[in-house]
Amino acid sequence: MTARGSIAALMTCMAAAGAATPAMADAVPVGVPLDAVRTTLGVDVPHLATGVPVPVAGAPEAPRFHKGDMLPTPLLPAVPIGTELGNTLLTSPVPNLAGKPETDGEGSLDAPATTVRTRTPGLLVGSPLTMPDGSNYGLPNVKAPALGIIAPELTGTPEALLGLR
Repeated sequence: MTARGSIAALMTCMAAAGAATPAMADAVPVGVPLDAVRTTLGVDVPHLATGVPVPVAGAPEAPRFHKGDMLPTPLLPAVPIGTELGNTLLTSPVPNLAGKPETDGEGSLDAPATTVRTRTPGLLVGSPLTMPDGSNYGLPNVKAPALGIIAPELTGTPEALLGLR
């Protein structure tokens, strides 16, 4: 095998690896099996199908250094996390809506898929020492440390539709 052939094979593998994107599911579909209740109790049972969210963590906020501070801000960065709440469908038999067997119907609750984003809390900590002070023989002065918390966030627009037929 020549050096040129090795380089060509290596470049081909790198191009294939770069073009391949990882397949990641936003939500894993799940059907809840309730057929055992139907056979055991002999009653009509609801049907439930939903999706289990798969959280995906994003890149944390990079710490920043400010002039005069010894510690970066934020000390503990907030991490964004996003997921998709899967489509949820719940249907249930509703017997005798108007008091007659002919009026049997079915109720449903449908929640379409929606994206939810959150951000974990972060921590801000101030140093208990100042920068070196020339008037104090180059030693830092003691000061009261500051402490702060970056509030967590949750954003999304979940909705649901209730139906009867």
